[in-house]
Amino acid sequence: QVKIVESGGGLLQPGGSLTLSCTASGYPFSDFAMAWYRQAPGKVRVEIATIGTIRDLQTYDESVKGRFTASRDNGKNTAYLQMNNLQYEDTAVYLCNPRTTNLWGEGTQVTVAA
Repeated sequence: QVKIVESGGGLLQPGGSLTLSCTASGYPFSDFAMAWYRQAPGKVRVEIATIGTIRDLQTYDESVKGRFTASRDNGKNTAYLQMNNLQYEDTAVYLCNPRTTNLWGEGTQVTVAA
């Protein structure tokens, strides 16, 4: 059974940091790049970061470049998203998705508030 579980979200103040986890099972984790998305209230889902399978190459949306870092531990079937200097506009549900699949978890909520 394939399963994707995001965790690590929370409520924090502007300027804070948080690390999200994406734990997967039921498919060959290391064979797929992992994409991170976020969906803010009333807005479409946007891809913000990816980490590949070759040399862990990463790409980032301009909105998070320099603040967020994607990584992965294939031995743990887990991908991570380190988020620094969080701002109000980072408030969203964060989800991960193995590239080229239609596998999704429920996401984890990140709320940035004073």
